[in-house]
Amino acid sequence: MRLIIKKKSHLSESQVTPESVYRQRRQIVQGLGLGLGAAALSGPASASFLDSLLGSKEPENKAQGAKEAVARTEPLTFSQPKAYQLQVPSTAERVATSYNNFYEFGADKSDPVRYAQQFNTKPWTITISGEVDKPQTIDVWAWLEKQQLEERIYRHRCVEAWSMVIPWLGVPLASIIKAASPNSKAKYVAFETLYDPKQMRGQASRFVGGGIEYPYVEGLRLDEAMHPLALLAVGMYGKTLPPQNGAPVRLVLPWKYGFKGIKSIVRIHLTDKQPPTTWNKLAAQEYGFYANVNPKVDHPRWSQATERVIAEGGLFGSERQPTLMFNGYEDEVASLYQGMDLRKFY
Repeated sequence: MRLIIKKKSHLSESQVTPESVYRQRRQIVQGLGLGLGAAALSGPASASFLDSLLGSKEPENKAQGAKEAVARTEPLTFSQPKAYQLQVPSTAERVATSYNNFYEFGADKSDPVRYAQQFNTKPWTITISGEVDKPQTIDVWAWLEKQQLEERIYRHRCVEAWSMVIPWLGVPLASIIKAASPNSKAKYVAFETLYDPKQMRGQASRFVGGGIEYPYVEGLRLDEAMHPLALLAVGMYGKTLPPQNGAPVRLVLPWKYGFKGIKSIVRIHLTDKQPPTTWNKLAAQEYGFYANVNPKVDHPRWSQATERVIAEGGLFGSERQPTLMFNGYEDEVASLYQGMDLRKFY
């Protein structure tokens, strides 16, 4: 393994999804009769947040939060397989680590970097259970020392119709599943986030956490989980994951919408039944189990045909770029869904 220091690079546009789209997404909890006040449904910070956080006149508390996030990360050694080096500029690191969805720390884009910096990730274990012949509990930090990490530069597409390009560090998800020896009954893989309301303010309050039922859960078909693109990420930008991006370990599935990338994983469970997933439980008519990026299937309240690229600056812009089928990974993953009606299995 070798330590690689990469130059910072930036996308060419400075665009953010309109705040109205964010507000619409939060308003589903009100429509479900959860009785939250208007403040709980307010959208994440809009352009003004990124402008203040990333511009020359940063409020001291927000700038300090970003500096602390960098201090909490550690350099990693890794290789750079050519197959996963996307030939487009990566999103600026301070943007990708400051503009996040992580409802466990609050529903606003500014909340994770502001409130996650004291999040304790040591020690950390992941339990692998269910339909496996070798159930196990992994000490993540001891396990990490033995891994051959890869840098994979992936497109990241949020269901809110914005996108980034991020250099992740990790190992194929398939490797950790194979180590547990799935048996013939294993058809699906369920994932669970840490439940710790003392550390995660959004879990302690439905008002703060957007009305979500915690702990956050996600799931994949086994063949999806075993696909070479599926990554168990432990770092980004050459360092360990910062708390607001899902430390110490998260899932990255570049052909799916970002909410499938469950963060701060503590449990992986193989099962013969399709597992529940958080956003599907909350609003099944809006968030399907598969959540594959598909420009032909709109969200009920906004189009998925185009997307805004979030880059340096955070200014609103009118131009958008076309959304690619499976987020540009159609050649690699389309065979997983052969014969499926992707409007029905969305």
